[in-house]
This record gives sequence, C-alpha cells and structure tokens, in this order.
Amino acid sequence: MKLSDIYTRAIEAGIENDPRGKNAVLQDLDRRKKNFEEIKQEQREFFDLESLQNPYADSRILNGTGDDEIRTILAGIDVDVGEVLLADNLRTKGRNLDLLLSHHPSGRALANLYDVMQMQSDILNIFGVPINIAEALMDDRIKEIERKLMPGNHTRAVDAARLLNISFICLHTPADNMVATYLQKIFDEKKPYFLSDILDILHDIPEYYSAKKDAMGPKIFLGSKNRKAGNIFVDVTGGTEGAKDIFQSLSTKGVNTILGMHMSEEHRKEAEKSHINVIVAGHISSDTLGLNLLLDEISKGNSLEIIECSGFRRFSRMHEI
Repeated sequence: MKLSDIYTRAIEAGIENDPRGKNAVLQDLDRRKKNFEEIKQEQREFFDLESLQNPYADSRILNGTGDDEIRTILAGIDVDVGEVLLADNLRTKGRNLDLLLSHHPSGRALANLYDVMQMQSDILNIFGVPINIAEALMDDRIKEIERKLMPGNHTRAVDAARLLNISFICLHTPADNMVATYLQKIFDEKKPYFLSDILDILHDIPEYYSAKKDAMGPKIFLGSKNRKAGNIFVDVTGGTEGAKDIFQSLSTKGVNTILGMHMSEEHRKEAEKSHINVIVAGHISSDTLGLNLLLDEISKGNSLEIIECSGFRRFSRMHEI
C-alpha cells in the first residue's frame, strides 16, 4: 500500500467521522480555497497548499515521497527521536519496517496544531452553545496555544527520520474524530443512567480495559458513581483542551456530563463551578482507540503489519466490519 493512499484514507475517514458533519468540513475547505485565491502571489510560497485538501493541519506526511510502498508500520502515540532510532535499530536487526506512524503531531503539523482548534466552536454549537459565544471564547484559547507552541523545536524527530531515510506520518485529529464519533454514538444509543454506567461501558472497550489493568483506566473527576449522567458530551477532538470559561454555557444548554481524554486542574475547577460531571476516559488509551479505529479503516482490503510502540496497543475490529 502506498504511503499516499494511507494518508488519503486517513483524512477521508477523519472527515467522515468529524463531529461537525461532512458538509461543515467541506464548507471549511471552500473557505480556505477562497482565502488562497485572495493571497498575493509573493505570499503564496508560504501557504500550506495541503490545507486545501486536508482540513486537519496537525496531520501530515512528515517524511517520504508518498510513493513509498508500505507493508510494515511502527505505530506509536508519540514518535520522537528515540522512536526513530528504535525503528532504525529494528531495521539493522533484520526487521522489515517501512513507516513510522505517530498519533501526536511533529514538525509543521505540531507547529500548526492550534489551527484545528477552530472546529471546537462548531462542536460546542451543536451542543447548544451560541456560535458567537463559542467563537469568542475559543479565539483567546487558540491564540494562547499558538503562543505556547512557538518556542518549540518541532522538527527534531522529522530530521532524524530524514537522515535515516524512514518514512514518517502523523495522524492526530482524524484519529481523535474516530473516538469522538464512536463513543458519542455508543452513549447516545445506550443512554447510561448513572456515571458508574459510563465507566462500565468504557471498561467493556478493549483499549480502556487494558488501560485499567495498567492502573490508567477511566476515572470520575467530578461527581460520584451514583450521580445521574444526563446529557453526555464526548469532548475528545479539536487539537487540545478548549476554553476553560465554556462550562457555564454548556451547563446552561443542558450538558450534564463531559467525557474527555484528560482535563487540567484549572479546567476541572471551572467545570466544578458549573456543577458539571466529568469523566476522564484516559489520554493514551483514548488515543490508542482512535488510532485503532483509523487503522481499521486504512487497512480495509490491504494487509498491513503493525508493530506497537510508545504506548500504543493494537486492537483490531476488522472482524466487525
């Protein structure tokens, strides 16, 4: 399977499972094309042309031509220089390995992570928050994340992969979209009554069951197991944590429980003020679930060998498709 086909399938799956809906994503791409047409010629060399087809700035082919033939993938939640050297070491010991796949972004994809956060405004709007409030609160948070990313040395792993001639790709928001849609559908269908019911549902999912055995399973951050779950918002996609001031608006619009991958102490305190229940499913386990769902979509009709590393565990659902 060619690297470009893996990349294209991943982006397509991300779009199909985007919580905003496919039409909203296509409108976003149309807006980008119009913006590009308005840019002066001398500024176009700095424009990310890939963004005209791929709405997720945190997901890119980081090294490779796209024509690379891929049979074996070393997949991890984070791929840094250590994982690149691990891949090279495995190859020197005779292990066939064609591609490094990271969930978390690196290189240009990491530098532009803040760009995907704009989608959170539309997701919040779906849950009842007026779009003007959602966008106003998210604008400040997006600028904050952009400033935090600026000092980073983003290309270390990419440079290592280039020097060792290893193809390298990162797939962040497409995988997170898979988790968001997968879990939201489960909760909408099963309608868990208590917070303990949410935990029971999560523990039946292999990625969370495995995490619980490693003492990293889902936990109630706010509330108690006998609290009623009510209306559940699965908040797991859109780059990173959103605005901490959004919880009052969510509570007013009828959101009773938030299920996330992780939550900072600052955000937890703000959620507590609005009396919102919070369940943290787990960061690495949720990322693992998203990457597994995405790999299942990519692998349809193809035989790809997946080597696990950097916190990732392969659980295939291909038999369910």
